[in-house]
Amino acid sequence: MKPEKIWQQKTLEVLEKNAWPDPGDTAMLIKQCHALRKRPLDQFSTENIRMMISQQIGLTYLIPLALDVLTKDLFAEGDFFEGDLLKNVLEVDTSFWNDNKEYWQRLYNLIDHRREEIHSHKFDTTKFDRAVHR
Repeated sequence: MKPEKIWQQKTLEVLEKNAWPDPGDTAMLIKQCHALRKRPLDQFSTENIRMMISQQIGLTYLIPLALDVLTKDLFAEGDFFEGDLLKNVLEVDTSFWNDNKEYWQRLYNLIDHRREEIHSHKFDTTKFDRAVHR
């Protein structure tokens, strides 16, 4: 195993040094997000990554995982539709991309030559494009 991948064996709670309190009796999505924070990242499915990114949770750790998935299959699918992971990654807040030029560049390299195909899926790249790092 490569040493740089050891972080993927840890949970978001451990990596962020922040254990959230029990959500109690609340919405299912909130319960699922809380439970995922306790799961090692190397056990996350595409859907788990998509769900957490859609809630803007753990982006520092989950965007690199998402980029790895998208590198293999740009239109990787969680539980909803073809490309739902890409759609959620493109909707990440611009401030994240402004603070993480390396990740922005990786995604840019993945999507730049496939923008017509991306737009045919009705995915909006506007938010991502606002964080221009070229």
